[in-house]
Parts: sequence; structure tokens; C-alpha cells
Amino acid sequence: MVCVLAGAMLAPMSAWGQVAPPPEPAPDSAATPAAATPTAAVPGDGEVDLANRSAQNNAMADEFSPEVEAAIQRGLKALAASQKTDGTFGDDRWGRTVAITSLACLALMADGNLPGRGTYGENVERGMRHVMEAVSESGLIAGEQAAAPMYGHGFAALFLGEVYGMTSGGPDTTESSKLHASLLKAVRLIQSTQNDEGGWRYNPIPNDADVSVTIAQIMALRSARNAGLDVPRSTIDRAVEYVRKCQNPDGGFKYQLTGGPSAWPRSAAGVASLQYAGIYEDEALDRGVKYLVEEAMPGRGDRSGAHYFYGHYYAVQAMYLKGGDAWSTWWPAIRDELMRAQNANGMWDDPSVGDTYGTSMALIILQMPKRYLPIFQK
Repeated sequence: MVCVLAGAMLAPMSAWGQVAPPPEPAPDSAATPAAATPTAAVPGDGEVDLANRSAQNNAMADEFSPEVEAAIQRGLKALAASQKTDGTFGDDRWGRTVAITSLACLALMADGNLPGRGTYGENVERGMRHVMEAVSESGLIAGEQAAAPMYGHGFAALFLGEVYGMTSGGPDTTESSKLHASLLKAVRLIQSTQNDEGGWRYNPIPNDADVSVTIAQIMALRSARNAGLDVPRSTIDRAVEYVRKCQNPDGGFKYQLTGGPSAWPRSAAGVASLQYAGIYEDEALDRGVKYLVEEAMPGRGDRSGAHYFYGHYYAVQAMYLKGGDAWSTWWPAIRDELMRAQNANGMWDDPSVGDTYGTSMALIILQMPKRYLPIFQK
């Protein structure tokens, strides 16, 4: 498939600054999104209120609608129904990988469902147990036939980090301890496999790196950091240096340091990488966002590309964290494009990875304005 905490280990705002606590999840799937009641603060005279310029705190008046919610609920119902008895998600093309299972569960969690809570809480819990069972002694989270295990590992670690962060481990002490131990092992593996360039690659061996695998690890580390785990500042600083070196003069990102052209899906991942490392105001971000708007604005391009959902999964996060005109322009375009693309059965087609993957990604994108997942907060 194609993604410090205390005292002296806390990074400065140029890397990882303080993150607000996660919002209270919705009690059920019909809850009103947080976008309905924006709570943007008003800065004092002469202050630049960077956080409240973001889409996180500045919801647009027409950001969400009953029609979007209805499409989401059809998608969630279809996605949940596709889960296997062992807790996995996926189809015959890529199998029931931890990556697809984790993304499907994140899509359910984006509606406020958690283990023991919500219409699809049981689905999330079964997926969580499967992913925890896939954690090896080394900390790697991967299925038996994973061809590029660090992709799946990053998504799986992100999923566990979001569950842990949103539940404080959960009411079951035994389950909470197992979840914490699984997440900790997964994070330590990420730290130990960072290569000399500062990035990560397909396998848990620090030989080389690429932007695509690196963003998956950065998001997992950020989620773990949000949940209270210790992540060394040096790990993030090195990752930021690597991602910066991958940016081309046109604002897009190449796949590896060895060179190559920009492509919008990995460029979306590159921009998001810097943002999840805590960088929100930077010339590199401005150039990256400009490149994305010029090359990948929804409604202008071809939806049949192999990395369509992958690219838009990261692009919508990049625009959301950028806020302002970037979000207000991008969000309606991708929202409307995905609404038009939904099948009658509630799913979204993905010709390369499978419909479960496409549906999970589409639902995560469409539920961004609900603002439930901690990873999407500054």
C-alpha cells in the first residue's frame, strides 16, 4: 500500500508545541459535529492568534450539512458491515492487513465511536484487539504477508495511539495495560528504525527512507505524544530535516533524497509531515500548499489515479491545519467530489487497493469537520 513529553524532552514550538486535549467524543453516531458551534477566541491587540486562524477553531458557516451527514452514515453502516468475525477489514486484493483494519477503525472513530461507546464501538474494539494481537515481540505491527510492513505499522500505531488518547486506556485495567504496552512497543520500534537521513522505509531496517513511509511514522509518533508517551525531540528534529530536503523548487516533494519529480499525493504527505512535527507557519508549507492547489484541486483532475485516496487523505489534513483560504477553498471541493462519487451501497470505489480502503479514506476525509480525532488538532 501506499501515511516528549515532559520536562526537558518537550520540543519548542518550532517542532512540537503544546496540544489541546481531545474533544469529548459524541455519545452516539447522530451527534452534531463540533463545527456547528465554533469557539474561536479573539486575540488581543497586536497579537497574532495562529491557532485560531486554523480550521480547527474557525469552522465555516456552511462547512457541514445534513446531506453530508447522511452520506457519512450510509458509509459507516456499509463499512461496519464489511468487518470480518476476527475483527479485520479488507478484501481480496490486499487481504485483511493491519493498515486497512486500522484505517477502517479510524473512520468509525471519527464519528465518535470508541470501544464500549457508540453505535460502532464494538467494531472498533474488535479491530483494536486484532491489531494488538499483531504486535510482535520487536514491536512491529504487521500481518504475516505484509510486503512493506512499515506502512501498516505506521497506520496501526496511529490507530492505537488515537484509541489510547481518547479513552485514557479505557475502563478495563487489563485491556488498558495491554493497549499501553502495545503502543509503547510500536513507538520504540519507530524510534529505533529511523535511518541516518532522518526518515523511514518499507522495512524496519534503518537503511534508507522515503517521504511516504516517513509521514506514517510521524503521525504515529504525534498521536503517541498526544496520548502522553515520551517521544525524543531529536527523533522529530531529524525527521523534519529529512522532509525539508525532499522538497523540490516547485514546492512539491520528491519520493527520496536521490531525486525525482514532484507528485501531488506525496507532496500532500510532505506538507502534512511538517505540520504534524509542529511546524505551522513556514515558507516551505506555503510553497507546498501552493503546489497542491495548482496540481490537485478537487474537481479539476482525474479520480482514477492509483493514489487518489492516499493523496486526498493527507491533502485535506494539510489544508485543515493550514486553515484560512486554503481550507475554505479546498474543503467544499473535496467534500462535493466525494459526495458525488459515493456508490448506492454506501461505499467508495478504489481500483488499486480496494473499496474498503477507499471507503475508509473517504469517511476520514468527510468527517474532518467533526473534529473528534486528537491527531487532527494542533
